[in-house]
Parts: sequence; structure tokens; C-alpha cells
Amino acid sequence: MIQVGLTGWRDHPDLYPGGVQQNDKLQIYGSFFPTVEIDSAYYAILPHKNYQKWVNETPDRFRFVVKAYKGMTGQSNDNLPFASLDEMFTLYRESIQPLIDSGKLAMVLCQFPPWFDCQKDHIEKLRYFKRKLYDVPVAIEFRHQSWFTSEYRARTIDFLNRLGFIHTVCDEPQAGVGSVPIIPEVTSSKAALIRLHGRNVQGWQKETSGEEWRAVRYLYNYGEDELTEWVQYAEKLQKACEDVYVIFNNNSGRHAAANAQTFMRLADLNYKGLAPQQLSLFNWDGW
Repeated sequence: MIQVGLTGWRDHPDLYPGGVQQNDKLQIYGSFFPTVEIDSAYYAILPHKNYQKWVNETPDRFRFVVKAYKGMTGQSNDNLPFASLDEMFTLYRESIQPLIDSGKLAMVLCQFPPWFDCQKDHIEKLRYFKRKLYDVPVAIEFRHQSWFTSEYRARTIDFLNRLGFIHTVCDEPQAGVGSVPIIPEVTSSKAALIRLHGRNVQGWQKETSGEEWRAVRYLYNYGEDELTEWVQYAEKLQKACEDVYVIFNNNSGRHAAANAQTFMRLADLNYKGLAPQQLSLFNWDGW
């Protein structure tokens, strides 16, 4: 099954009527899409209670793609408040337990930085990830082209396959070594992950977009021809695994929700078991 969703559920005003409270948004989001990426997990190891709350607010068929904490992927400039790497991974693993227990964890997404290139030390780090998160599905997203050069592409895919990692197929601006090409390969029989970042070449790198880099990096509105291309990729991947998760991350200009819904129309996707539309907006008890 192709499962379509967005990065986060709060920042998509097209989905919500005026006056909707933040606490109600996930329930409404779950009436549109069967999956979501929890991006906030990248910035901190979230409390166990947060995940339990989100489990309770979503339908049984709903699934979460959870970002790995930035300290785990080596992207934190802060002094990490953990006694060791082992403790950090253990606390992260414990935090997502409600998703595991409920069967709502689609995968943990490990997005590595542009400087994480194909070298021995980084390959060993991936092996460490596998040892620490051995019992949960893990998706790997690279952002350095060295993993997919003609010399290493087949070996990279084989390595991910042997370790049981989910390969993340990315659509992103082709802007030098800090971006990867489209590699529509499946490395897990259970799932594949597609992440659509947009194609804003000018905004992708800090060097070319300046101080507004983070605000414009994902500024892109996909056309129907481009979305049709990605429907075809998703359908190809689906032939090799049980579920293909398609996450729209192009939300700098609030285009993600509309693009995702167009993708669903083009792919003729009609999900059963979603939350009732506007579940929490009206309560007629005591009329």
C-alpha cells in the first residue's frame, strides 16, 4: 500500500478550519492522511507521554515516521546531556515505546548531514545504529553524493539490504555533493520511504540563499507532471515491499498538503479507516 503524509501536522493551515486549537489538529489531520513524520523528534528526545497521547488520538491504521534525534546522527553542536552514546540511544528507544507497543511505528528515520560521506568510520556508525535499534525498522537518508557514485551505488544498496535498513528515496535539488540523486531502490521487503523536499536549487544551500536559508529551503510547489512521475516511482517500489511511505516535506510555502492530496488523486488512493472528518470540532451532547 502507498501511504501518503506530511512532515508534521500542525503547520498546514489548508487542512484546518479557523479557530482550531493545536491540540485538536492531529485528530483532524488523521481524517486526511494515514501517516505523518514527527520532525520534532529531531530536536529533542520527546517525553514518553507525548507518543502515548498521539497514539490515543489517531486511528488504528495510522502510522508514524519518527525522526532520529540529531545527537544520534551527529548534527548537534550542543553538549549532549547524556553520560554516553549508549545512554542516548537507550533513552530514545524507550521514548518511542508507545508507538512500538501500539503497532503504530512505521520506522525511525535517520537523516544524516551533508558531510556524512561514504567512508569507513561512517559505515561503522551505521553498524552501531543497527546494534542499538535492532528491533525497530530504521530508514537511512543520505545527503552526500559519495554514497551513490558509480563506484559505490550498488555497494551502498547492498549494504543497506544486508543490515535490514530501509532506503530513503529522495527528491531534492541537485546542488553539488550535499545532495543525492533519485535512487528508486528497495532494501527492505517491509517498507520503502520516499521524501519529497522540492527542487529549489537556489534555496537548498546556505551559501546561495543566505540568512533566509532555513525559511526557503523547502519552498517548492510540485506540478502535476512531477507528481505523476513520483506516483510511477511509488508504484514501482510497491512491487518490491509491503508499504511505500511518501512524505511531503516541501512546506516552506505551505504547498505540502495540497501536493500530497494531488498525489493521492493521481495515484487513485482512497484510504479506509481514517478518522472521521472534523472529529473533534462538534460535540452535540446536551443539545
